[in-house]
Amino acid sequence: MTELLTSAQMRAIERAAIESGEVTGLELMERAGRGVVEAIFEEWPELAGTDADSGAGGVDRLAEEGGVAPRPAASPQDICEQKKFRAVVLCGPGNNGGDGFVVARLLKERGWEVEVFLYGDPEKLPPDALENYERWVGNRSIHKWDDNLIEDTLDECEHDLVVDAVFGTGLTRLMPDDTERTWHGFVPRVFSWHQKDRPKYVAVDIPSGICSDSGRNLEGAFPTDLTVSFHRAKIGHYLLPKGPPQGGAVWCGKVVVKDIGLKASYVAGAVRLCDPTKSTLTKFSDTHKYSHGHALILSGGPGRTGAARMAARGALRVGAGLVTLAVPPAAQAEVAAQVTAIMLRRVGDATALAKVLEDARFNAIGLGPALGLDEEAAALVATALEAGRATVLDADALTLLTQDAALFAKLHQNCVLTPHAGEFKRLFPDIAAKLEAAPLKGPAYSKVDATREAAKRAGCVVLFKGPDTVIAAPDGRCSINSAQYERAATWLATAGSGDVLTGFIAGLLARGFDPMQAAETAAWLHVECALEFGPGLIAEDLPEQLPNVLKRLLSRP
Repeated sequence: MTELLTSAQMRAIERAAIESGEVTGLELMERAGRGVVEAIFEEWPELAGTDADSGAGGVDRLAEEGGVAPRPAASPQDICEQKKFRAVVLCGPGNNGGDGFVVARLLKERGWEVEVFLYGDPEKLPPDALENYERWVGNRSIHKWDDNLIEDTLDECEHDLVVDAVFGTGLTRLMPDDTERTWHGFVPRVFSWHQKDRPKYVAVDIPSGICSDSGRNLEGAFPTDLTVSFHRAKIGHYLLPKGPPQGGAVWCGKVVVKDIGLKASYVAGAVRLCDPTKSTLTKFSDTHKYSHGHALILSGGPGRTGAARMAARGALRVGAGLVTLAVPPAAQAEVAAQVTAIMLRRVGDATALAKVLEDARFNAIGLGPALGLDEEAAALVATALEAGRATVLDADALTLLTQDAALFAKLHQNCVLTPHAGEFKRLFPDIAAKLEAAPLKGPAYSKVDATREAAKRAGCVVLFKGPDTVIAAPDGRCSINSAQYERAATWLATAGSGDVLTGFIAGLLARGFDPMQAAETAAWLHVECALEFGPGLIAEDLPEQLPNVLKRLLSRP
């Protein structure tokens, strides 16, 4: 899985590399600036001074078609000067600003017209940033941070590119008012994203005003089309805090991570981005159905069995050897008419459930979807927890936990809780309050922090749902399953999709996955199934996409 770093972890990696003599800070800054320029031209090749008809390293296509000798290829610098590409680079008072000076110099060398604005006193720049400031200044102009001057500059020309190198990951306070005014002076059409002729907006490391550890908007953030980070993505790139104001993944546009030559090394406590490997889901040829476990899914009463049936279907599709629905007697006929490969057991009360669980082959339990909120349902949850089996709890089961501290206390290390934001708030109101509080500085309290704290309190894995699903274990392990950027799957917001996720987790628990691994893998598969189907998805479609999703995963090298 890919590591996601905090700003402190990234600084520690850079500091270790510099102190070891592996690289200098100035070299890292140069590599970062070059990475930004590379990413810009990769995203928008037309800005690189090449096009379909002519460009560096090519020949004139029209001349070839006409049968005449091709003209010599124009250099990117010649083409940029001819087209008069213009950029504004906004540099801040730290090393992020130093990266910006490198970007400005490299664009200038390619023939761009570049305006550079510096926020802060150049004499107070860190040494490496100061060196790049002086390299830029040479025979070139630099503007002080002045709103009136910025407005005059805007009137003079249309810009093709605006680069935000103001604060990046280093911001630890609310955005100053003057930086916010200036940014909006440069991007008066920042919300007119569909306007064809607007400038491209690029952030160095993370949009200024976004806390890189939490994705939270520290007021006045700079939204962008493209965010270029270095070595590893940051946690804030993949979190989506509740707005307004929005932040995180919404403000980052698209995230590209550029290698700046730092050695890969293990980072203790790093958050991971979910991406299961081929080996995790492979079934071996010398096994049989009981080798892959037997999941028991508890159903609600008559008229409320659909959620459990979808969960059971998900558990079976994800590879559990057997799946049984525990059904109240009054709902048995209703369920029997709807299922085939899934088996049924009559379970009318907690005593009957305890009797079923005497069979040790039932090694995983899924319960909660449409279970009910009465005393009988609470007794079923208590009996399931007392059995000590791997158990995933969702929906009504989570609500029942909020109503009874003694029931909550029965949670154990083999459990997985799967709350959405409202359920999380009811389960952990004090933690949710910290998450919802307006941040006054960075690093701000994040969804990662909240989920880790909740998992420690509950003593089990917590999967906090959302487009930025966060999964944490009591020992501090944490991962993010992102349904953003190229994995955006907004059609997952449909009735019953969470029930299917419960089934995926239960099925993987039955197969012997540990709770953290089951939650991570199920969440990733859940999104992949939605992407496989596409718009128009309903929850029943999700399990049916698993064969194709698993086939692709298992065919990976």
